[in-house]
Amino acid sequence: MTELHAAPRDVEAIDKAAREFREVFGGDPEGVFSAPGRVNIIGEHVDYQQGLCVPMAISHRCFVAARRTDAGVVRMRSVQSGEAVEAPVATLAPGAVEGWASYVAGVVWALAEHFEDATPCGFDLLIDGYVPLGAGLSSSAALECAVAAAIDELCELGTTPHDRIRAAIKAETQFAGAATGGLDQSASILCEEGHAIVLDCRDFSTTSVPWDLAGQSLELLIIDTRAPHSLVGGEYAQRRAQAEAGARALGVDSLRDVPFEEALDACEGLTDPVVQKRSRHIIHEIERVREFAAALEAGSIRDNLDTIARLLNASHDSLRDDYEVTVPELDVAVDAARAAGAHGARMTGGGFGGSVIALVDADRVEAVAGAVAHAFAEHSFAAPAFFLATPSRGAGRDR
Repeated sequence: MTELHAAPRDVEAIDKAAREFREVFGGDPEGVFSAPGRVNIIGEHVDYQQGLCVPMAISHRCFVAARRTDAGVVRMRSVQSGEAVEAPVATLAPGAVEGWASYVAGVVWALAEHFEDATPCGFDLLIDGYVPLGAGLSSSAALECAVAAAIDELCELGTTPHDRIRAAIKAETQFAGAATGGLDQSASILCEEGHAIVLDCRDFSTTSVPWDLAGQSLELLIIDTRAPHSLVGGEYAQRRAQAEAGARALGVDSLRDVPFEEALDACEGLTDPVVQKRSRHIIHEIERVREFAAALEAGSIRDNLDTIARLLNASHDSLRDDYEVTVPELDVAVDAARAAGAHGARMTGGGFGGSVIALVDADRVEAVAGAVAHAFAEHSFAAPAFFLATPSRGAGRDR
């Protein structure tokens, strides 16, 4: 039997975070907060071209037990690494903190504009994360958004969800120095249980759409390929640059502005064949998202299963052939899942490693997971890990 890695029950994770906090810092936390990781169901590599995507929050979360102090210092402790880091709040600046702690300190720094005092109070923060690392499920966004929820409430900042999204994005891009387009943070904060969101990356407006998998006897199986997931090395920046070159060549601010009915002729007019492929993926992917969202709004998932499956499969094929961000492990997982009866399967995240999602009947989860595991063994790949993605709630206070 293939092992499926379930998220811990929230009540158990909350109790554990509070207990660990007491052991590390002494005394009780003022609250325990959490935020989810996410999977992007469809709409990949379009966020930096003002496109549309459909992410959902997953049940694997990052928990933060937190307490406000008068010390003027942010003290951070990670359960996973066992590392303790502290830094004066008043002197936080990009480069002052490194590693996982930069994502935490960066949120405090990014929210500084909302503090009334120039030198705000300090914080004790115990971090306990359950979003798998390196799987493309946005463990960093979960961490940032949980910290943002904690700081906002403990300091009574009164920030809006979009304020916290902007702070989390700022923390990741400017403080931690990582690449993000805002999809991850938006999903981690705005998603609702049993729903996905249609995210418009032009203005970050969202529309909640029903994604009640359990009620349709369906599951979204996450396959962590264990292929190293990294957007360093220039590949991500190169894809962005190629997409921007396509927009310039077509005389638009972003590829979102190219009408889909003109896309074929427009892309064929691009002289650089690589830029042509990149542009074709983005324009068609945005249209796939529109069609996907319309299918969800038109009726049940089951009623529109053929359309949904076709769009998921076409998304992966485009990411493989036109955007060229897949690796053998991703393609083998997709092919094996489809052959075993998945209604649709695609890579999710930035690519170059990471995870695959497969929409499967609830009674076929084991069969699909087993087929993927068998295919990986045949290719001498490292054994994959499997998770079930339950559409979950966004960031907030748990206790």
